[in-house]
Amino acid sequence: MNDNIFKNRTFVLLFIASLFAVIGFSMFLTTTTWYVIRTLDMNGALGMILIAITVPRLVMMTYGGVVADKYKKTTIMFCTNLMQALLLLVLTLLLFNDALTVVWLLVIGGLFGMLDAFFGPASTSMIPKIIEKSKLQKANAYFQGVDQISFIIGPALAGIIMEVSSVTTSFFVAFILVGLSAIFVFPPLIKEAAVEKTDSQTPLQNLKEGFSYVKASKFLVVGILVLITMNFFVFGTLQIGMPLIVDLLGGTPINLSYMEVSLSTGMIAGTLILGKFYIRRKGQVTLYGLIAALSFYFFFGFLDNLILLAALLFFVGFAISFVFVPFFAAAQEITENRMMGRVMSLIFLAMNGFDPIAYAIVSILTSIGVSIQFVIVIFAIIGIMITIVLFFKAKDYRMQTTE
Repeated sequence: MNDNIFKNRTFVLLFIASLFAVIGFSMFLTTTTWYVIRTLDMNGALGMILIAITVPRLVMMTYGGVVADKYKKTTIMFCTNLMQALLLLVLTLLLFNDALTVVWLLVIGGLFGMLDAFFGPASTSMIPKIIEKSKLQKANAYFQGVDQISFIIGPALAGIIMEVSSVTTSFFVAFILVGLSAIFVFPPLIKEAAVEKTDSQTPLQNLKEGFSYVKASKFLVVGILVLITMNFFVFGTLQIGMPLIVDLLGGTPINLSYMEVSLSTGMIAGTLILGKFYIRRKGQVTLYGLIAALSFYFFFGFLDNLILLAALLFFVGFAISFVFVPFFAAAQEITENRMMGRVMSLIFLAMNGFDPIAYAIVSILTSIGVSIQFVIVIFAIIGIMITIVLFFKAKDYRMQTTE
């Protein structure tokens, strides 16, 4: 490659660590989802487990940003990856001994999500620390791309392993991959620069300062509303909707993998484009991406062919990349380094804070007999209406340019 970003040793190590971590995490999600639906035959419990993974993560997310601003980010990433690997090993051993129950899945899922609350802000706020501002969009595009490559490999690998071997083997491979991620962010290997000195404040004071900082920026406030709309009305329902649709239409783990692979492939295609062309009006592009993703998702609710559903998810994923990458790059460009961890944690919180509500609503509606396809159509319509309002009301967000 002739891109200077890949001559940055620290960036490459983080890139590889992210690849292994996300593959392991996506394998964990896919394997858990299929185990609950097919092995335990407890569709209603799926929503509870997804909520258990996300709620503790959300509770700790803002504090994770405070920690990321005060301590070395590589130390935080290494410790969280190592502990997540140990949790996956426990999960594997429980299943191997036929002792894995919904209660254990709730507990381990909660702990796994809580640890991720520290990893996310640390890894994201590390990027502007090692990459110059003019290349942040490109760096974020590559990081989003590697995440999506991982979400292709992870579900596909999990589906193949479960098809030819077992659920236990799939969990064990996830353990190995997350453990490898910890090795690549081992602090002595990266040698991160010292943390900038900050005022002596309590964690609560640091948290309040982060909220005040975000609230004072109209761009960040509107962008966060865009992310909330995306994650609540698309990602929230997709996470629980895909396995339910596959099961409804009589599919297998491979069909579920096809859907997740197609979604991720679309996101990779989008991030590759964003890695080549610099966008100045990033806010405007995020709104276009959001309306496109919701429109494709609307049609997703009408199809009953597994192949066509998987194909349509490519376009959903392609549009989604034009929401995430430009906003993350813009947020990193306009945020002070001393506040980066807290701002990133609040963005992550906004992205995922409404997911548990979406899981709960979808679980309740489907448990009382409402079709998952009908739920998807309604969510898409409401999301489109909100996006149209944002488009016309947030003119400053659309017109603001970044250098």
